[in-house]
Amino acid sequence: MSTFVVIYQYADDSEESRNVHRPDHVAFLTRLHDEGVLYMSGPLVDDPPRATLILEEADRAALEARMDQDPFFANGLIARRDIAEWRVVFDPRTAQG
Repeated sequence: MSTFVVIYQYADDSEESRNVHRPDHVAFLTRLHDEGVLYMSGPLVDDPPRATLILEEADRAALEARMDQDPFFANGLIARRDIAEWRVVFDPRTAQG
């Protein structure tokens, strides 16, 4: 498994639509967390409005396909989605670095 950082930049003027789709978005993320794919996520507290997600997946293509199913992405509320593979050195989930 590889670890990935995903950064969402929300589309301009999408706050109202995000509020409408938020329950489905949260349910999607909850399923990923329950499956052990999503480690952590949350909004960044800067401008422009963005969010960061840390996930584990077999490869980038599989992650992209999975993240395409996010209701925020599927409904055009993400203006930009950056995905980067992350070589984790220190991980609080393990005793080793």
